[in-house]
Amino acid sequence: MATRTPTSPEPPGAAQPKPLPPRRKSAVFIISAPSGSGKSTLVNRLLSSDPQLLFSISYTTRAPRGNERPGDSYFYISREEFEQRIARGEFLEWAEVFGNYYGTHQSVWERACREGKDLLLDIDVQGAAQLKQKIQDAVSIFVLAPSREILESRLRSRSEDSEEVILKRLAEAAVEIRNYHRYDYIVVNDDVEEAAATLLAIVRAERVRRERMEPRIRPILETFGEIL
Repeated sequence: MATRTPTSPEPPGAAQPKPLPPRRKSAVFIISAPSGSGKSTLVNRLLSSDPQLLFSISYTTRAPRGNERPGDSYFYISREEFEQRIARGEFLEWAEVFGNYYGTHQSVWERACREGKDLLLDIDVQGAAQLKQKIQDAVSIFVLAPSREILESRLRSRSEDSEEVILKRLAEAAVEIRNYHRYDYIVVNDDVEEAAATLLAIVRAERVRRERMEPRIRPILETFGEIL
């Protein structure tokens, strides 16, 4: 059996490793948009541009669509299990949309804090309102298509939904858009490159807000001999 060689003690006066800098407080970014606004494309662009973001994968009771895979697009569970989780208070937010439940499990926020990352959520207006009540400094961003006509064109070009569902999504969009004033930022997605750049700029700016930087600021002040 191999024996483990004991480590030698540090010589007198040896430099000690520098302590890790205090972590900046994790931020929460909420992105909401009517279906067809290009939100998923923008979220994917943002995630590929910023490795410090942890994307929240929602739970849902709806069936997978197309090439969606469990644990990638959503966690798919039964309606009965979802309601049991609601009763146990497991969700940061949840909502029923078009007859299906969607929700954000609280463990994803705990993971973001543990890993020192910021949390990115793709949730609807109902869920965003619930989450803002629990995490009041969450940053909310609403994505808009340039017009109703363009939104309808995008919905039809996806070839995923029936005529009835498309009309229902357009009616729901009209309701969701009326809530734009509840959001901190509005991004009009008329050019995907510009919209993606705007989203990334919002994330970077919010990270250096004074209140999020306090854990980094205090040790710097201490090097001057007193706390201001």
